[in-house]
Amino acid sequence: MISANQARIDICALKHNLRRVRQHVGQAKIIVVIKANAYGHGMLRVAQALKGVDALAVANIKEAIALRKVNVEDRILVLQGFISSDELSLIERHRLDTVIHHPDQIDLLEKTKLAKPIVVWLKIDTGMHRLGIDHSISVSALRRVSECRNTKQIVLMSHLASADDVANPYTEQQIRLFESLYQPFDLAASLANSAGILGFPRSHFDWVRPGIMLYGISPFHGGDGRSLDLRPVMTLMSRVIAINPIKKGELLGYGGTWQADQATRIAVISIGYGDGYPRQVSNGTPVLIRQRRFPIVGRVSMDMTCVDIGDSPIQVGEQVTLWGEGLPVEEIASRANTIAYELVCKLTQRVQFTSINEN
Repeated sequence: MISANQARIDICALKHNLRRVRQHVGQAKIIVVIKANAYGHGMLRVAQALKGVDALAVANIKEAIALRKVNVEDRILVLQGFISSDELSLIERHRLDTVIHHPDQIDLLEKTKLAKPIVVWLKIDTGMHRLGIDHSISVSALRRVSECRNTKQIVLMSHLASADDVANPYTEQQIRLFESLYQPFDLAASLANSAGILGFPRSHFDWVRPGIMLYGISPFHGGDGRSLDLRPVMTLMSRVIAINPIKKGELLGYGGTWQADQATRIAVISIGYGDGYPRQVSNGTPVLIRQRRFPIVGRVSMDMTCVDIGDSPIQVGEQVTLWGEGLPVEEIASRANTIAYELVCKLTQRVQFTSINEN
């Protein structure tokens, strides 16, 4: 049975966005970031669509092993690394690259007996202050990792904290610090996320790590992916299940948070926060029906959302776009006082995912 609520994943758009990454970074290698179920788009779907990329990146070992179990053979980087010898052994067994971001992990690397050495991405904290070895001890940490029998290869990496704001000078400070740490050594290096790729060419180095831009979403404050020649990969759709008249002065929905200032017609849409559509969107947030914008009115409920359609000849059963093609998810996120990352990651199992434009 076809679900009323669908997330259509446009594989052609995904591949277009990867080409945009290549246009920006030249000869740098690309790590396709597919953590958190590929930002809600389907980890396996994206991995298969982009098979043969330089590497994939996931958050944890569980995500990586899930890919190996379905025969994904691409190089995989585990961004959170490991916290035990058992996890380190899994990394070796499943042929994974791992990030090391804390001295305790170096201790484990030195003490654990592995059948084969592994590739280590040594993460240095240049200002994010989340994960990363303090830059003041980076030389000694690098020496220990390089001398360890379990190390096959080392890549230096760090993470940008404020690149989503191109006017913030903090990013240039991070780049300069990373350059000072990187240049004395004959090692590959990685710093740029999506915002770094698009806004800070000096951050590209040898490997780049695009995430949100691959899915057609802008990594910057304000605007949307269209201005960056990115195409939305996810389009969230529902349908009209009822159309009801409402009189001037009548209240609508839970709490009566919206009152009709004139007689109108309300289309009830079969989607709500139980499907992952944000409850906190404000009155006036648009949806698309017949390629026209209509405003959401009243509170979003668990299973339904109401839209003021006036005298438009919309009928029960018509398709509704909540975000995606023609309606940027960034705009909906701003109406919900959140970021687009959260919206695409939070759709529930009630939404049916399908791939389109696969050829």
